[in-house]
Amino acid sequence: MKFYVTTPIYYVNDEPTVGHAYSTVACDVLARYHRLRGDDVLFTTGTDENALKVLRAAEAQGLAVRPFADKMADRFRQQWLALNIAYDDFIRTTAERHRRAVQRFFEGLYEKGDLYLGKYEGWYCVSDETYFREEELVDGRCPNPECAKKVEWMSEPAHFFRLSKYQQPLLDYIEQNPGWLLPEFRKNEVVNFIRGGLKDVCVSRRSEWGIPLPPSIPGSEGTVVYVWADALVNYLTCAGYPDDEERLQNYWPADVHVVGKDIFVRFHATLWPAMLMSAGLALPKRIVAHGWWTLGGKKISKSRGGAIPRPGPVRDMIMQETGCTAGRAVDALRYYILREVPFGQDGEFSEETLLVRYSDDLANDLGNLLHRLLPMIARYRQGRIPKPTDPDPDLHPAALAAVRGWEKAVEALDFRAGLAAIWGFLAAANRYIDHKAPWSLAKAGDDALLDHVLYSAAEAIRIAAVLIAPVMPDTASEIESQLGLRDWQRTWSQASEWGLLSEGQQTGRPVPLFPQAEPQKRAKTRARASAAASTPEETKMISIKEFQKLDLRVGEIVGAEAVPNADKLLKLTVDIGGEQRTMVAGIAVCYRPEELVGKKAVVVANLEPATIRGVRSEGMILAGSVEGDEKTVSIVAPERPLPNGARVS
Repeated sequence: MKFYVTTPIYYVNDEPTVGHAYSTVACDVLARYHRLRGDDVLFTTGTDENALKVLRAAEAQGLAVRPFADKMADRFRQQWLALNIAYDDFIRTTAERHRRAVQRFFEGLYEKGDLYLGKYEGWYCVSDETYFREEELVDGRCPNPECAKKVEWMSEPAHFFRLSKYQQPLLDYIEQNPGWLLPEFRKNEVVNFIRGGLKDVCVSRRSEWGIPLPPSIPGSEGTVVYVWADALVNYLTCAGYPDDEERLQNYWPADVHVVGKDIFVRFHATLWPAMLMSAGLALPKRIVAHGWWTLGGKKISKSRGGAIPRPGPVRDMIMQETGCTAGRAVDALRYYILREVPFGQDGEFSEETLLVRYSDDLANDLGNLLHRLLPMIARYRQGRIPKPTDPDPDLHPAALAAVRGWEKAVEALDFRAGLAAIWGFLAAANRYIDHKAPWSLAKAGDDALLDHVLYSAAEAIRIAAVLIAPVMPDTASEIESQLGLRDWQRTWSQASEWGLLSEGQQTGRPVPLFPQAEPQKRAKTRARASAAASTPEETKMISIKEFQKLDLRVGEIVGAEAVPNADKLLKLTVDIGGEQRTMVAGIAVCYRPEELVGKKAVVVANLEPATIRGVRSEGMILAGSVEGDEKTVSIVAPERPLPNGARVS
């Protein structure tokens, strides 16, 4: 089967940030997963260079625009190479193949009668490269709160695309194709935007920088295609349009467009499908909007300036703090940005929480599993894999559950849930070694059972390497190397199989996958992460948009226990609909653990995780109380029965 996945293409007015890496890593994971399955994959990314703000950025540096664009496109390539991004095609909108694609596409719009010459008068935001109506402006500025820059008045002859013609066809398509736009609440934003009335959109500008409109279109002299209309066509260019019909037939339509939420509603979910309808081309199978990484509560953005997290420096920080290799530091960053928050939600970027994830999940759960086992194989079996045994009933079902969990999560683009399923399997493998105690079996001389336990644990680690490979490719290869797998051709089916390690296979030298930082450093990191998560802010009024950032859901408490050495804290396991979370709540004074099991509660599902008394808390139970009376705490619960995961608004 074919699988075509795209990132948005990125403006070259500045270097890439962690926000750009988010989209790109997510697409890389999808591409690697489908390659493991044997699919014919096309994974594309690239740079958007025909923008007015790129021209102005070049002028600010005293450079001609083309050399400036060349330099910045190379910066993106270098960053993606450093992040182990295995794209198949890197498109630049200044490339000749893209110019041909855009001009042919616009000829088609004109031939369809959907492109006409008029006059544009209105406001234009250079930073957002977007036209706005007077009523959309906020105090004469761009209505995008993450921009809010002054707009410029434009008045010139221009070509318009008949977007209004496709209002009802778009609404019909959305209704007939559930799951086409994800997540669901973003789809609702699109529907509301379209129902608000679509107006024909200006798709040309008078400029010398950009792709000229074809001469066959009346009034085209001295005009270029509006940068957004130009950029969207890149997905067709990469698929072979218009030169390679066989390639286009194979790869189009795209299976997934992955974009940030800021370019989802107006462009990818409205303008782009309408243009494709006009051109008589199939629409992409899915368009997915992810949230933003924020810093201090504000979007990580090149236009904001200041201390912007960039992939290279973050990788270097991880290496400096922990002593791990560059490849392992990159894998840690890739893991963190996909595990820390649900893909459709915003998340606060924090070096402290990244390092806590590194320590707890990667060093303790994953790395420690391998480096508990290999020394025992070296000590008890001279470093050679024992004879294969039947699938262990304590491990193989857990492995199959992790495979199913990851497959389901990838289909829904819920990377966080998929990684949680894998880490559930790693927890089972660590418990297996604890309970079976190979050291005790060796001391008792029970060689048959010792061989079974060592082999089963080694198979569990081999399976884990397949599962994590799309997210952490360098780590997966290192695990396989240390297990002694030479010339190993990894496939997805191997995650469901048992007994693939060969008897007598020589294991490699055990080297820590994720070295732990010094104890004093770890303690300081946890303290900073905990303080950041718990420091109260002064009460103030918030807007409805700020409130909507909260992901409030109905959860069911399915497990509860006391937190050791903490009189007021309970460790709760909460089912929030297809996913279970651990949450620490200070309600032990009013509730016994056993009376909480089965209760429903309203929880904050997108709260930044924090480690409290050694327990990682991933959410918050809402509760009411009377100030000064800690014995009046009451959990907030729905009045009527609601399913787990139901949203609260």
